[in-house]
Amino acid sequence: MNRTAILELNRTELADLLLTHRQNIPAFKPEAMSPWVAMSLMQKAIRRGREDWALIGAATLLQNSPERLWRRLGITAVEDIGVGDFETVSLVMAGLTGKVWRKGVGGEWAVASYLVQRMCKSIKCRATDDLVMVCMAHPSLEVERRGLPELTTPDLLRIALGDDQLPRRALALWFAIGTKRYRGDNLPHRSGEPQAVLDAICDHGIPDTVVEVCREGLKKTNEILPAFLPLLWRELQRSTSHVEPDDLPPEEIVHGIPSWAYGYHTRDGKAALRVFMDTDCDTTRWLQKTVAPKDRGRVLGEMLFRVESGRVDRRLYWSTGNQIRRMADLESYGIMERDSAVGLELLKSDLPKLNKSRCMTVAK
Repeated sequence: MNRTAILELNRTELADLLLTHRQNIPAFKPEAMSPWVAMSLMQKAIRRGREDWALIGAATLLQNSPERLWRRLGITAVEDIGVGDFETVSLVMAGLTGKVWRKGVGGEWAVASYLVQRMCKSIKCRATDDLVMVCMAHPSLEVERRGLPELTTPDLLRIALGDDQLPRRALALWFAIGTKRYRGDNLPHRSGEPQAVLDAICDHGIPDTVVEVCREGLKKTNEILPAFLPLLWRELQRSTSHVEPDDLPPEEIVHGIPSWAYGYHTRDGKAALRVFMDTDCDTTRWLQKTVAPKDRGRVLGEMLFRVESGRVDRRLYWSTGNQIRRMADLESYGIMERDSAVGLELLKSDLPKLNKSRCMTVAK
């Protein structure tokens, strides 16, 4: 099946599903908040299966910053759902076709609300994002980060589609597709050949339907995340899996919004973390003892993601995904694994103190 036929099939399936959804479209209820908080609220609510807050975040974005809404939905699909529910990822990419197409199948809010609700109900697999973290920062890939960019694209593809450990294959694929456009911290720039690489993946036996969703994801999100879907899909076919909920920290409301919406990548969230770092508590004492002053803000932000922001309601557990998650969670901060585990537990216990800092700093 060619690329056009695959994409059209996904659009037709979404249009058919929207026929039923039109009878139960949720109310459009935007709230007053910055687009960055709205994006954070929507994505983290999708992770937690919280349709109520996810729809508020989506409505706010659609009213005030619609281009951010559609790109964030695409990023969320590949970052948080991925191979956990590949059909949903395919439908999200179909929904990103364009405003004229969405108007023809029910309108912007009909499409957005259906996708948000479906994503909330989906099984989540965050292995794409974990792989990004491992490729950029894991110490076992330090030599490869310097050496792989010197290889030709065919040589990189042989590694990416071979039998090496998945992190090395993912890094080789990233360089083959290109780090100049799809940037990553600590990675040398390499132009890459994305279309030729994706064509080669098709020829290697991975279904065209998987590769074309990957291709569309790269185009719509301008992030490397979708490129890892074919590698993860192949790994998942060789593995058994089951689903379990994460342990979700208690929710507090800070000026009308759940505390977990104020993450490291929002202005209010960063301000709260700065105040929190001046607080005398177990986490800050651990930071002072373990982490260099210049790195404390970054490390604290990454830790917060692991204990709060990145938690999901229905996580896919499978051998390779579990391994990559552990590498990202405990081994990629530049801190010993034992110390990382201690720091994460301390921060989890100190979240009520962080929420007090959020109450002090978040604009009403």
